[in-house]
Amino acid sequence: MDGEFYKGVTFYRPDIINDIRVEVQKSNTRLKKHGLSPVIFTEKDKTQLFVLRKARDWMAREHNNPQPRKLLGDLWTEGELCILFADTNLGKSILAVQIGNSLTTDQSVGPFANQLPALTPVLYIDFELGAKQFQSRYTDNLHGNFAFGESFHRAEFNPFANNPALFDNYNDQLIASLETAINKSKAKVLIIDNLTYMRNGTERAKDALPLMKQLKALKTKHKLSVLCLAHTPKRNNAKPITVNDLQGSKMIINFCDSAFAIGQSFTTPGGRYIKQIKQRSNSQVYGSDNVCLCHIVKEMNDLRFEFDGFAHEADHLQQPRDRNQLKQQAIELQQQGHSYRQISQQLNIGLATVNRFLA
Repeated sequence: MDGEFYKGVTFYRPDIINDIRVEVQKSNTRLKKHGLSPVIFTEKDKTQLFVLRKARDWMAREHNNPQPRKLLGDLWTEGELCILFADTNLGKSILAVQIGNSLTTDQSVGPFANQLPALTPVLYIDFELGAKQFQSRYTDNLHGNFAFGESFHRAEFNPFANNPALFDNYNDQLIASLETAINKSKAKVLIIDNLTYMRNGTERAKDALPLMKQLKALKTKHKLSVLCLAHTPKRNNAKPITVNDLQGSKMIINFCDSAFAIGQSFTTPGGRYIKQIKQRSNSQVYGSDNVCLCHIVKEMNDLRFEFDGFAHEADHLQQPRDRNQLKQQAIELQQQGHSYRQISQQLNIGLATVNRFLA
């Protein structure tokens, strides 16, 4: 215990009190660095988690407010936190960039209505591609670079950013940096590619819940519409896509407002389909009996999804394969010199299955 001398008497303060004093001082210092006052914790409006009104008052309050506009037809509506998920290499980022750019240019993506005006500021947070990789996707030797909308902003991760004096941890720095980018771009739409980089361990509820709370808080504070990209783990392609196919904790799908997915067509080479997975503001239009068929094209410098119509999801799922035939194919590939991993990838079966076939 530390002692303090006062008027000839030494007073001893318990260690726990010293620890509390240190934490309070650190908190006050951190708040001041962010231009905040510790007094906010005494203001009821900033400390109460709930806003209480009579139901009739809520109805009257919202009566004259306009209906949220459509950003991507019935898949994504203004003010929503939406999740787009798919397996690797199915074009999530290509579709997300196409959506983001369309919202700045008063255009629609395929059959999905966009009701936002031109020059709506959109911020695309790109954790996936470097600047040259992004530029290479949207350029052509003859026609040069693709002309993105004037209000389409892209931000990429800065691996050299490090200011430990301002933040207690990486997550705090990430959220603060997001807010800075939102304010600078004056964004009304935020697209994050992808959710994996926002926080480690989103497969656990205790990690996923704080992330979704933070995204919800950002959405509300800045009046944003948010689209987050996410992966699916290895799945059975003979079965329809469901909420259970989103990689990570179900807390993610529970806390989002809407969700849709890209699936692979196993009957059309290069084919994809888009399926509506969750909706709160709209009815289900693009469910299993009405998925939206599409494929990826690049015309000159324009890389995008083209839409081909509608179909039943069941018609585009992988058909169950004969096990004996698969085993024979594995044996033939092994005789040709292919490794177990190559056989696994070529036949789209697990390594354990390959081991059993060739044991």
